[in-house]
Amino acid sequence: MTSPEKHNRMANAIRFLAMDAVEKANSGHPGLPMGAADVATVLFSRYLKFDPKNPLWPDRDRFVLSAGHGSMLIYSLLYLTGYEDMTIEDIKQFRQLGSKTAGHPEYGHVSGIETTTGPLGQGIANAVGMAIAEKKLSTEFGSDLQNHHTYVLVGDGCLMEGISQEAIALAGHLKLNKLVVFWDNNSITIDGAVSLSDSTDQIARFKAVHWNTIEVDGHNPDEIAAAIEAAQKSDRPTFIAAKTIIGFGAPNKQGTHKVHGNPLGAEEIAAARKSLNWESEAFAIPADVLDAWRLAGLRSTKARKEWEERLAATASEKRAEFVRRFAGDLPGGFDSAIDAFKKKVAANNPTVATRKASEDVLEVINGLLPETFGGSADLTPSNNTKTSQMTSISPNDFSGRYMHWGIREHATAAAINGIALHGGLIPYSGGFLIFSDYCRPSVRLAALMGIRVVHVWTHDSIGVGEDGPTHQPVEHLAALRAIPNLLLFRPADETETAECWQIALNQKHRPSGLALTRQNLMPVRTEYEEKNLCANGAYELVSSSDAKVSIFASGSEVELAVKAAQALEAKGVATRVVSVPCVELFFEQSEDYRRAIIGHSPVKIAVEAAVREGWDAFIGHDGAFIGMKSFGASGPAKELYKHFGITVEAVVAAAEAKL
Repeated sequence: MTSPEKHNRMANAIRFLAMDAVEKANSGHPGLPMGAADVATVLFSRYLKFDPKNPLWPDRDRFVLSAGHGSMLIYSLLYLTGYEDMTIEDIKQFRQLGSKTAGHPEYGHVSGIETTTGPLGQGIANAVGMAIAEKKLSTEFGSDLQNHHTYVLVGDGCLMEGISQEAIALAGHLKLNKLVVFWDNNSITIDGAVSLSDSTDQIARFKAVHWNTIEVDGHNPDEIAAAIEAAQKSDRPTFIAAKTIIGFGAPNKQGTHKVHGNPLGAEEIAAARKSLNWESEAFAIPADVLDAWRLAGLRSTKARKEWEERLAATASEKRAEFVRRFAGDLPGGFDSAIDAFKKKVAANNPTVATRKASEDVLEVINGLLPETFGGSADLTPSNNTKTSQMTSISPNDFSGRYMHWGIREHATAAAINGIALHGGLIPYSGGFLIFSDYCRPSVRLAALMGIRVVHVWTHDSIGVGEDGPTHQPVEHLAALRAIPNLLLFRPADETETAECWQIALNQKHRPSGLALTRQNLMPVRTEYEEKNLCANGAYELVSSSDAKVSIFASGSEVELAVKAAQALEAKGVATRVVSVPCVELFFEQSEDYRRAIIGHSPVKIAVEAAVREGWDAFIGHDGAFIGMKSFGASGPAKELYKHFGITVEAVVAAAEAKL
């Protein structure tokens, strides 16, 4: 047990580091770290299983600061507990260019930050994914190797964002009993009192989705400790509502919105030093307090060493598999399995929708990679994401590898980020391309963090047909291509689909999306080629020396491009076709390669059943574009292509007009 005086001094160390760093930066949010310092002190000094000397220990507890604006809370804790790459100088550089201590916690900048939490609600949904991963891996490898908790600190903003409802409903359904959420219940938002905009009974809300709920005084260490101990014994996820005072210790501003997102000012900090009996100058932590925190940081060293002994004693094959998967390495034979699949495809040349092609590739992938963890946002029969190796996860049985996420695109995308961040699994999930808008914040964060998740987005164009314009993506390809570090693939047939999956899974530090068709496509790659041509992003599919016309296309429109080229050749017009399965990869190739692929044809045409944005990089401003200029319409797919003028005849006519 920690004495009340010692606890207070340890908590005050967080408070003063937070207020001093925000003051020096003249920017930041001191209120949350000051108000939540007691909760964090109890958790980190007595219960959290972590080792600053081995930050990536696979069986550590995960702590997620979902309320990321309170970033000085986690930075203070990392410094105080002894993470070597968080120094007092880093604290002094809070929010400065090039600093590890960014305005919101950023994954990869410093050890101990489990995820990037900027947009509110993302962190709690990431944490649900982490808890899913722990439960799945515990089932697979045993509790000797995977047996830890995921703790989350949320604010009112996280709970107001809609994504939180999707996430907590799923967590309650799945009985994720090692997930513990602390609510920093301080009744304040940026605008003022929470009551300005919200009167939700959060306890009733969490109870309604089958959570264990506990209410505590967030400044009473004994109540906080008792709540954590009760949560650890629960058979359900636990919501601990900790009533706190925002900016605790600032005598004139605590409890008000003035302390939420602004520096306190020298006068108020001096008053806080007096009221909390803190005599140290800015950024100085008394030796006894720092010693107490550093000892807290060493608390789990024994547990970590015992875990390492258990891992060493594990049967060699199982141990090697565990280590490989947490290293993120694919098993040997992956590339050759894809190669064998390509040979088989070239022998049969099937006419299939790329969503079905993706299922065929996944049948190979999931047979070889035990770490793939599939799912769909209630569109399994449409996304073709479940293969013969996969049985469904259920609340009482996590032995399967397939998650029915329900109609929860927002939380699905954030949770698979959490699964990837946890380690040991490679998550992919299915949805319609139109609903990538619902996933976008999480996809953007996956790209920002540089993590391997794969989105299977089917029904990728007006080819959806009768569902109409609400379900027909037209601007989505361009919008997704605009996200830095995301690879968006739009394969044209089964061979390209296999190559795109191969590239996506080989990316340890990039998310990928596959835009796949509902309608059947003829094969455009009819002969086996050992090289992964899609890896260059774009390649010459149909060659022609001294071509007068170059046609660039992706996905379902490559077929049109090939037929148009045949029609032009029959008229004596030399035409080449370039397939563009991944724009991003193409622009990462050498200048010589790019120049050669774009070529010197006087006429350049792009064909894609989407908006033109992005294609001028291939065809120039004066190139012809055959695609969409409006939303779609309801009707059979073939009729829609005619109606919107995305046809072989239109491509030929555009070429002839330009010639």
